Amino acid sequence: MSTSHPEHAIDRLEERLARLPLRERKKLRTRRAIQDHALRLFTEQGYDGTTVEQIAAAAEISPSTFFRYFPTKEDVVLTDEYDPLIAEMFREQPPETPPLEAFRAVIREIMTQMQAVDLPATRTRLRLMAEVPALRGRMAETMRVGTRAVLSELVAERTGRRGDDPEVETFSWAVLGVLQAALYRWLENPEELDLAALIDRNLEFLGRGCPL
Repeated sequence: MSTSHPEHAIDRLEERLARLPLRERKKLRTRRAIQDHALRLFTEQGYDGTTVEQIAAAAEISPSTFFRYFPTKEDVVLTDEYDPLIAEMFREQPPETPPLEAFRAVIREIMTQMQAVDLPATRTRLRLMAEVPALRGRMAETMRVGTRAVLSELVAERTGRRGDDPEVETFSWAVLGVLQAALYRWLENPEELDLAALIDRNLEFLGRGCPL
């Protein structure tokens, strides 16, 4: 299936961010700047070889300011702005659209934006999540209480079920599972593979019941 135009996806993100109060926009810009410096240092020095103090110095902030934006060093890799945008865009899908198809449409648009403006940072973050044991553990917990919880809430709204319905939770974990499969496959050859296409194909495969 075709993807959205990059300009449309980028505009959607920027429009949402522009609606934030000025204070929140400033906080977001600072958080992004800290993350950019951190990812650069992780690439140059390695994750374990980089300290919070070094990240703070590069970003020209104090370590205490760093911890106001990121509770832990791991969070500077794991944090992004996509979960709220996913929720907003999911709720805008036509009510008759099944949950999986609604999620596919949202992810196509999000991935278009990500590949257009955030691909290098995304690649660095995903590589670190895959390779650093401390990040793998935190990522699993972040997915459980973050993305999985958001997805379960959205699916529950659309289907009239409870968020803790076992089938809603199973659906949400299945979606996250095929997303992770695409991400790990892409990391094996990011120069040759299209991440958006991989994710969409995996979601389509899930929608067909994963026939083998």
